Amino acid sequence: MERTTCCVVGGGPAGMVLALLLARAGVEVTVLEKHGDFLRDFRGDTVHPSSLSLLDEIGLAERFARLPQRRVTSVQLPIGPEGSLVTVGNLGALHGKYNYIAMVPQWDLLDLLADEARREPSFRLRMETGATSFLIERGRVNGVRYRTADGRTGELRATLTVACDGRGSLARTLPELGLEGFPCPMDAWWFRLPRNDEDPSGLVGGAGDRFFTALIDRGDYWQCAGLIPKGADAALRAEGLEAFTARFAAAVPWLADRADSLTSWDDVKLLDVRLDRLRRWHRPGLLCIGDAAHAMSPVFGIGINLAVQDAVAAARYLVGPLREGTVGLRDVRRVQHRRWPTTVVTQGLQRLAHAQVIEPLLAGRPPFGDPERVKRLTELVTESRRLNRVPAYFVAYGALRERPPRESLR
Repeated sequence: MERTTCCVVGGGPAGMVLALLLARAGVEVTVLEKHGDFLRDFRGDTVHPSSLSLLDEIGLAERFARLPQRRVTSVQLPIGPEGSLVTVGNLGALHGKYNYIAMVPQWDLLDLLADEARREPSFRLRMETGATSFLIERGRVNGVRYRTADGRTGELRATLTVACDGRGSLARTLPELGLEGFPCPMDAWWFRLPRNDEDPSGLVGGAGDRFFTALIDRGDYWQCAGLIPKGADAALRAEGLEAFTARFAAAVPWLADRADSLTSWDDVKLLDVRLDRLRRWHRPGLLCIGDAAHAMSPVFGIGINLAVQDAVAAARYLVGPLREGTVGLRDVRRVQHRRWPTTVVTQGLQRLAHAQVIEPLLAGRPPFGDPERVKRLTELVTESRRLNRVPAYFVAYGALRERPPRESLR
């Protein structure tokens, strides 16, 4: 019979951070990751100051700094005169060591976390091993059944199972956890375009007729997200690629000369945008964190960093009970109680952005219902250094910062 103290389902950022912190504290932890490696085309490659500070606290800052990366210090939107770019969030003005967003391939970050965790004798990472169902006995989750890439099956029993397997999580099939969804007005098309040295830098937005795009500066290319009305993917693709590139060029005129580098719809990937959360993140023997507990909209680009903060809070609350073998329902409840307000506030702001900015733009209406109101808000934020730091701080750290357990520090 296979057994571990903590079974982490999913080797993404939340799962790997949680596993590393627990293993460093001497907790036996096993991570099940269904893929054979981390070399996948992730879109969430942003590492925000909250996560950079965590890496510093646990002694990985120097190794992380050696990874290939691009640093972003500003958020710019086309809300000035005639759509000129205005800086609405200047991370560079924030106090502290980490006043930027690091753009790092997520597989490099995950490899770094996995390599560090492998130094701990209580850590196990099992690649090509996906959880297929929970072992539920007398109302308690006591581990998972799994299947490997070569078809072998087995059972891994655990004192605690933590679902870190994203919005397609196995835990979301449990009706007692109560999945609650919110309307989303958009889906996203992801694609890449070449970047020139004279282009703007940082996180840049562009708006046109019923179209909005967010651009992420990756050094030699732009990682682009084009927002389209929810469910409109098939109809818009039927209009042809040239119609899309023309719409994009109108929204971002300074990139118009490179829009034709998209030669096929194969270059444009669809993201089905969701915004939802579980009413309960736990049941006896089970805890959900990250996207498994709350799928975030791409608005503000902070989903991964919220998931990492979930993992830090979970480690802090669970290290003691796991080491003592006393972890119970009260302990996993404390994690949700700690992280729930941040989740609700963040999703509330995303819903506000959906309703007041994205939905009107995609419908051909001015955001906030009044161009003059937008102008006044823009002047208020850009002319006040203190107010300009508010959106920057929120993007950088979210609504609540978490500290790792002392037992996990090096």
